Amino acid sequence: MATEEQARQLVTHLEAELLARAGPIELRWQYYRGEQPLKFASEEFQKYHGKRYQGFSDNWVQVTADSPVERLTTTGIKPAGAEQADADLWRVWQENSLDADSQLGFLSSVVANRSYVLVWGNPDDESTPVVTFEDARSCVIAYEPGSRRKRRAALRRWQDGDVEQAVLYLPDEVWKFERSLVKPEKSPQMTAADADLDEIEEEDTGPGPWQPREMGDAEPNPQPNPMGVVPVVELPNRPMLVDEPISDVSGVIAMQDAINLLWAQLFTASDYASFPQRIVLGAERPTIPQLNNKGEVIAERPVDLEKFAVDRVLWVEGDDAKIAEWSAANLDTYTSVMEVAVGHIAAQTRTPQHYLIGKLANLSGDALIAAETGLVQRVNEKQLWFGQALREMFRLVALAQGNEAKAKAVAGGSVLWADAESRSQSQMADALQKLRDIGFPFEWLALRYGLTPTEVADVMAMKQREAQVDPVGQLTQMMSQQPGTAGSAEGLS
Repeated sequence: MATEEQARQLVTHLEAELLARAGPIELRWQYYRGEQPLKFASEEFQKYHGKRYQGFSDNWVQVTADSPVERLTTTGIKPAGAEQADADLWRVWQENSLDADSQLGFLSSVVANRSYVLVWGNPDDESTPVVTFEDARSCVIAYEPGSRRKRRAALRRWQDGDVEQAVLYLPDEVWKFERSLVKPEKSPQMTAADADLDEIEEEDTGPGPWQPREMGDAEPNPQPNPMGVVPVVELPNRPMLVDEPISDVSGVIAMQDAINLLWAQLFTASDYASFPQRIVLGAERPTIPQLNNKGEVIAERPVDLEKFAVDRVLWVEGDDAKIAEWSAANLDTYTSVMEVAVGHIAAQTRTPQHYLIGKLANLSGDALIAAETGLVQRVNEKQLWFGQALREMFRLVALAQGNEAKAKAVAGGSVLWADAESRSQSQMADALQKLRDIGFPFEWLALRYGLTPTEVADVMAMKQREAQVDPVGQLTQMMSQQPGTAGSAEGLS
């Protein structure tokens, strides 16, 4: 049991870790949204054209992040020793809308390098715990020293209007804290005095310390944790043994900056150099007369040559004025370099080039599968790591339901996923038929086809009803699919 001061200090330390992570995570999300600051190769280009391209960006970051997430689809959880997926745990998954929210959690892991899932009991329905995916900027977990899985504490923080809320999860209890983000109103004189004192003492004027939230008599603070374990689980993306998990987009950011700069240079070249350019050589520097109020010339001032650069005129001083011409620039050079840069992004992230370039030749099915092998393997790796976290999440659901036997079975079970490979209907049907011919059962084939365990159960029930209506026809069909049989109705007589 922690004292109030110990709990407050732990919240402060975990919050500091959250704040340290927030900057890099927010940068990755900005690039994902296409809010990318343009980088410049020279000060001159930035000086003359920087404002012109403010807010412009291409966005390959979003494609590389979305490509594996769109193939990550959870279809169920199968406890150890069970012949079928657990229907009740899948019901909890569906009732919490996790078929949709899980995609948000997977995307957050891919972009930010981690996300979290929280499980807690539901006072309105004890059989259906509340399960939510949480962003990496709002949650953090403290692990046992030397362990990457045994959780000691977790913090969830969010803002509710002008109040900041925090919940500290410990294995045996849960603390709830809050603090105001708005200073109490003071008189103008006291506000000015506080400002002077802050300037003298150089104190931090941020939010105040965390205070225990007033819960009333209906809910104690702290309250006991009946699950006996920290109910927050981390979904790391590309975890490491000793370092932080790696975001899929962190390595794309530098190349994305280069592509954006090339686009800006291409646009500038198309504006300035896509047509033949004429220049003046050998002429005296032009001047602009200055007039008095009577219209008389009283002086002359030289023209600003920097403006000539913007106005597409180059003036060079000399004795003999001449006019020359530059030929139009070849803009294909820029697009060729950008295609090479996009190819580097494809290689680094194992994203198929036809996802990025948008060009797809007339490839056969086998060639297309080969082109997507890297992406499929990338998805399989995420299924492995995310699957461990989801298995722990389903275990927490069973604990929240008070079913320790099921929780133990789920801990040794397996998470079921839809097939990561992209196949046409004819390819899939042909492959499944060949597997059926060598003896694979229909129920396994239905799961391989992509049906959820619930849908497979419905199909099996339909097949039973069909067999009851026409048992002879059903038996004939079954015998025709068995290798080494005549497969005809005559064989039944």
